[in-house]
Amino acid sequence: MRLTRKVTAMALASCMVLSLAACGGSKPAETTAAPATEATTAAPAEAETTAAAKEEAETTAADAAATVEGKDPAEVKVGISIYQFADNFMTLYREELKKYLVEEIGVKEENISIMDGKNDQGEQMNQIRNFITQGYDVMIINLVQASSEPTVTEECNAAGIPVVYINREPEAEREQAWVDEGIKATYVGADARQSGTFQGEEIAELENKGDADGDGVVRYIMVQGDPENVDAQYRTEKSIEALTAAGVEVEELVKMRGDWDQTKGQEITANALSQHGAKIDVVFCNNDAMALGALQAIEAAGRKVNEDIYLVGVDALVEVVEHVMNGKMTGTVFNDYFGQAHTAADKAMDFVNGKDVDNVYMVDYVKVTPENAGEVLELIK
Repeated sequence: MRLTRKVTAMALASCMVLSLAACGGSKPAETTAAPATEATTAAPAEAETTAAAKEEAETTAADAAATVEGKDPAEVKVGISIYQFADNFMTLYREELKKYLVEEIGVKEENISIMDGKNDQGEQMNQIRNFITQGYDVMIINLVQASSEPTVTEECNAAGIPVVYINREPEAEREQAWVDEGIKATYVGADARQSGTFQGEEIAELENKGDADGDGVVRYIMVQGDPENVDAQYRTEKSIEALTAAGVEVEELVKMRGDWDQTKGQEITANALSQHGAKIDVVFCNNDAMALGALQAIEAAGRKVNEDIYLVGVDALVEVVEHVMNGKMTGTVFNDYFGQAHTAADKAMDFVNGKDVDNVYMVDYVKVTPENAGEVLELIK
């Protein structure tokens, strides 16, 4: 799959998103030239009347077009809360989100407030309530805890403020409730099941299918994000399903919570290597930050990735993609923050302008292997 910045910014942001109703503009109305009639030789008074009517019709059409366009983007106030600024992936996401809102949509920078939830749900709720008090037009929320969505939605809906949830998906039942109850809320993200499947396939597609020591069993450790987070759950589950679906016999040696943190990824992997040593064939990490920590531990233990152990992550951080290119990591999965950020911004403006918005929009992940890592790096740097 060949990637270009234009593809990600436009196609992935619009047309690769499942159920993206706004993909492409409406078809221009077809016009048919009117046959010549006696009106073409009308008297001057009739011509003036016709001209006046035409001018009035054009004015009405212009007014209608302005109504369709909705609120001036420069006047829209957008409140954004990110679960934690320290998260590498969400840093890339929020920077692209702000850039797109300002440069492509036309929102004034001073009308965009981006807050750090500090991984504290109470802190984030205070930020959301401040947005409500200050009369923001729309919110884009990366929840600290997906379970807090009902409270956030209820308070925003009562205030008449639409919400675009990003990155951490609420329960499917809740997403359906937005439709059933006519609530202005949507979710923009990527299907974590796909990312986990891609991780497993990257290992299964190796010549030895990840069996580094050749004993017929792929023994692995799993460094999870937050086990209560649906992305962590799916990545953990689907990566191993993809391996077993390829006919690989597997054995789990360690599964521990790393909270998406590089230092914790390093500690978990170091302890696992100390306990299990050369038995470990593969290290699966739910994100790239933890994978970078795992790489530190692997190198400190004197082992070499792609020689006697394999390592995969998710997100396609620049440093990790470079490691895939130079053989220090086996693979990662591109979590398309361009497409997600652009879609989130577009849907926020659709809400403000009274347009129809679906309850869920999904953007595809992309495998990152040595074969396409250079193209992905060119895109994200």
